Amino acid sequence: MLQVRGALLRYCTGFRLHHCAAGEISNEPILEFKRGSPEREALQKALKNLEGKTENIPCVVCGEEVWTKDVRYQLSPFKHSHRVAKYCYADKDLLNKAIGAAVAARKEWDLRPIQDRAQIFLKAADILSGPRRAEVLAKTMIGQGKTVIQAEIDAAAELIDFFRFNVKYAMDLQHSQPISVPISTNTMVYRGLEGFVAAVSPFNFTAIGGNLAGAPALMGNVVLWKPSDTAILSSYVVYKSLLDAGLPPNIIQFVPADGPVFGDTVTSSEHLCGINFTGSVPTFKRLWKQVSENLDRYRTFPRLAGECGGKNFHFVHASADVSSVVSGTLRSAFEYGGQKCSACSRLYAPASLWPQIKAQLLEQHRQIKVGNPSEDFQTFLSAVIDEKSFNRIKNWIKHAESSPSLSILAGGKCDDSVGYFIEPTIIESKDPKEAIMTEEIFGPVLAVYVYPDDKYKEVLELIDTTSPYGLTGAVFALDKDVVREATQVLRNAAGNFYINDKSTGAVVAQQPFGGARSSGTNDKPGGPHYVLRWSSPQVIKETHAPLGSWKYPYME
Repeated sequence: MLQVRGALLRYCTGFRLHHCAAGEISNEPILEFKRGSPEREALQKALKNLEGKTENIPCVVCGEEVWTKDVRYQLSPFKHSHRVAKYCYADKDLLNKAIGAAVAARKEWDLRPIQDRAQIFLKAADILSGPRRAEVLAKTMIGQGKTVIQAEIDAAAELIDFFRFNVKYAMDLQHSQPISVPISTNTMVYRGLEGFVAAVSPFNFTAIGGNLAGAPALMGNVVLWKPSDTAILSSYVVYKSLLDAGLPPNIIQFVPADGPVFGDTVTSSEHLCGINFTGSVPTFKRLWKQVSENLDRYRTFPRLAGECGGKNFHFVHASADVSSVVSGTLRSAFEYGGQKCSACSRLYAPASLWPQIKAQLLEQHRQIKVGNPSEDFQTFLSAVIDEKSFNRIKNWIKHAESSPSLSILAGGKCDDSVGYFIEPTIIESKDPKEAIMTEEIFGPVLAVYVYPDDKYKEVLELIDTTSPYGLTGAVFALDKDVVREATQVLRNAAGNFYINDKSTGAVVAQQPFGGARSSGTNDKPGGPHYVLRWSSPQVIKETHAPLGSWKYPYME
């Protein structure tokens, strides 16, 4: 595949843009940040510039910066004495003003040719790939506690891929046209939805925020974007990059807000046409219920897209390669402190391999470095996102300490004196239905259940029925018959299914991401179907020959 990079993409217009979108875009390379590399030097400089600083981040409505009386602060997770951002909550009146401005701008934006809209997102991708790369990485690291590589694969590579591949998929849609016959021409027009889309983004991926707001906007929609309180700093970089790329001011309104106030306001507006959400199950259910209760007031049926997390599994068969299991599980369970929707949080190990797996897990666990990722690039994971998460995860560890069916094998220490630090923790459970094996923790806690080798078929059924989620899962087995059997039994247990690989690391255009059951609506952002979710197709038939008679031939 021909790699089309920044300079060429910047100047893709008209005919060239068609070709860029038709298959020549490739995934953004992931930089390595080796000692002495220019990207490492630029990042260290950007990190240095953020030391001790607090950035003022307003709401942006009608293209104007607005401050309300409800002022808040975003804290650095690994140094909570550092206020990295000062921001404010949009109140109900400001949110309604944003809705009015968005709806007023919708028609003109929707009528703009897709090529024009695409140019903006391609340029934004170039800005994030080049001049703003170090800034968005540094602010993701400082504000969300990511290591350099976790920030790079998220705030740079994945976000850039979202913008570029969404353009490709949107352009490909234009060439997906119905059949025409000689006397008429049939055309499919891909309109934006009628109204506004509410985008609610999480803290754990800068890229998700950019995509939740950006994909609907690319397809001709107007958006109210409520970023996570704990990702304000990086989200604002993404927003400014879109504006600098030429996005008109009223297309995406940047409105941090209290969750219930935002939800109540957008779901009570007659102009709501969609919610694009990533977050908790209770919040998404609340929004869904509010929409259903207000159906009679809407001009259209709102489209609801949601991704809500998981209780993701690694199933290990006796035929598995132990080193692959250990390395994959450590990465999946503990990278970014287990704060990925796809993180492995339950491991099922066969009794015959467990002594080897356990020994290697504990040996390698001792090598994991927890600390400040902005000062020490050897850090593997840092603090969890905030005090609320810290206390929730700490309570799970306390539960493990007191439960007769649970044993802490490694980690378990918690310290919030400087930052919200929790050691990566491995817990063995004698009960496969224990709460720690069934409920989402969203932290650096791995629960392990050891099963008799000859009971692997029962364990596959157990995995499928233990959790209400269906996001990601992995099977480690070299026996092809077992792989085939597991794939069939676990068909509905994971929207992203991995064979001899960890349950994290989905790449845009390679593994479009999402799950069903309580994990969400499985709309697969990062794939070609996602942009269609934010379009309302219209079919136009133009007849070239007049209808001479109302009678059919059989009537003659």
